Amino acid sequence: MSLITSIQKYSIHDGDGIRTTVFFKGCQLRCVWCHNPETQSYKKQMLYDAERCTGCRNCEPACPNRAIRGEEGKVFTDMRLCDGCGTCVDFCNQNLREIVGREYSVDELVKELKKDEMFYEESGGGVTLSGGEVMTADMDYVEELAKKLYRHGITVTIDTCGQAPYENFARILPYVDTFLYDIKTMDSQIHKKYMGAGNETILSNLERLSAAGARIYIRIPTIKEVNGTDEDMKAMIKYLQEKNIRVANINLLPYHNTGSGKYEKIGRTYDGTELHAPEKEEMEHFVDLFKESGFHNIKIGG
Repeated sequence: MSLITSIQKYSIHDGDGIRTTVFFKGCQLRCVWCHNPETQSYKKQMLYDAERCTGCRNCEPACPNRAIRGEEGKVFTDMRLCDGCGTCVDFCNQNLREIVGREYSVDELVKELKKDEMFYEESGGGVTLSGGEVMTADMDYVEELAKKLYRHGITVTIDTCGQAPYENFARILPYVDTFLYDIKTMDSQIHKKYMGAGNETILSNLERLSAAGARIYIRIPTIKEVNGTDEDMKAMIKYLQEKNIRVANINLLPYHNTGSGKYEKIGRTYDGTELHAPEKEEMEHFVDLFKESGFHNIKIGG
């Protein structure tokens, strides 16, 4: 069984057409700018809005792990002691506590996803499995889910960072329409600095998926301090050409920090405050670099 953090309906940025995106919990990377830090851990987690807490302390005695303590009119939660049991949620008078991570059976999830079949059919959309990193979830579960959606005629897109065993990709390849595949930098040391691991596995998996005939959309989160130079972009272009990667689309995704507010809610500090998006003119220039090299299905955003 895998944990699901959320199901986002009417999504138009996670593949073709109108889609429903399922966010799985757990990821092996630790991208500094991660928009969904609550999806990194494979366990259930507490999200707690400490800023709005009134300090009633009603939740404090309810916690079986003594992770909650009240001081100076506020309540603090020690995330190191919290195991995500959720007992305190029912005792919060302001509804400021939420457990992230819910279990669905495959049949329950398919039933929920089929509710939007009409939108999929009219728009050429379907279901996107995302995360976290869906390719490191329970692969028996993911494979069964992909098979059932495929048999119902619902296309499946996988949104992946690529940091997973290739065997996992091979298992679901027959049931997947498209892979949304991240490339963040060709420099393994920079990748390790900002993502917490080198890029060797990611690039190897991309090459093997391409050789297996997968339909691949390359997605490049574009950040000045990480990959926002001509040199960086030309290195990616050279790699895609030399490895003969089958690329259906390329999306350059300008950096944004919309997920930064979530970090405090899980007891962490956002470390991406010094990162910046390239200027509009720079982004357009990067698009031109790809087009000049023969890549035509490329756009900013998506």
